[in-house]
Amino acid sequence: MPHSHHVEKHYTSRSGWLRAAVLGANDGIISVTSLVVGMAASGASTQTLLVACVAGLISGAASMAAGEYISVRSQADIEQSDLQMEDRMLQLHPEKEFEELKQIYIQRGLAPHLAHEVAQQLMAHNALEAHARDEIGIVPENAAQPYLAAFSSALAFSLGALFPLVSILVLPYEHMQYGIMGVGILSLAILGALASYAGGASLWKGALRVVIWGVLAMSFSTWIGSLFNVTVG
Repeated sequence: MPHSHHVEKHYTSRSGWLRAAVLGANDGIISVTSLVVGMAASGASTQTLLVACVAGLISGAASMAAGEYISVRSQADIEQSDLQMEDRMLQLHPEKEFEELKQIYIQRGLAPHLAHEVAQQLMAHNALEAHARDEIGIVPENAAQPYLAAFSSALAFSLGALFPLVSILVLPYEHMQYGIMGVGILSLAILGALASYAGGASLWKGALRVVIWGVLAMSFSTWIGSLFNVTVG
């Protein structure tokens, strides 16, 4: 009876969008929540907190999108330059490139005659792809995607910033500062657990890691805000 083809879905295939999404959501929660609790500690009014939160959401999402796009675009440019260089070398010195690929397989544990055969077959199939994968380390599944990274990061930041925004709208003013902090810590814990689950890691470690940094940022912002004394009109 023939065996069905077994395909494993590895976690590294999610690394591109997952990194951008987690970074965006984490930054959205921590930065906007810290901004709001800092202003709340200074005595700012609910209206002021709401305006600051919306402004933080919009500017932060735009900043995250721009930053991710520029960063990942630079990575894509480097990858493209390496591929073009490798393509030129394959055209100018195919024998040297063959030996280079063969030595890579030998260093990975193949016998010389088997490495020779593998390099020969892979270069006959797609020489540039073989060198991109095994010499440079560029894998199509993990290639840089600037637009996807920018969109994922901006969307995730906006979703993260919605937590303090909703908190401002529903919480009474006298409990707003600590209420927003509580919501921020809870949302960070959920985010950390979800990110760890998507990455195949420990949920508790992921949640704790994110919460610790979030609490430090919010506590520092609260302390700074408390140094100011704003009279609520």
